[in-house]
Amino acid sequence: MKFFALIAVIVTGLLLIYGTMDMPDWGATDSPPNTHVSPRYIEKSIEETATPNVVTSLLADYRGYDTLGETTVIFTAGIVCILLLRRYR
Repeated sequence: MKFFALIAVIVTGLLLIYGTMDMPDWGATDSPPNTHVSPRYIEKSIEETATPNVVTSLLADYRGYDTLGETTVIFTAGIVCILLLRRYR
């Protein structure tokens, strides 16, 4: 059984390494996020969100549902930790 687990780990690792071969270099100025997404957020964030801080407009307005989901996961994990670690008297 350990042999199959080792094979599964090796295959998964090789797939992950293969998947990273197609990624752009770190900080590459010609990558799609740097040529299409970032300039649009910087140019249009005040106009579309009426928020003077670009980071706040990204997290609160553009990625609001994503941020809400992350907050929900962290809140749920905190509640579960409290429930598991509490002591009964």
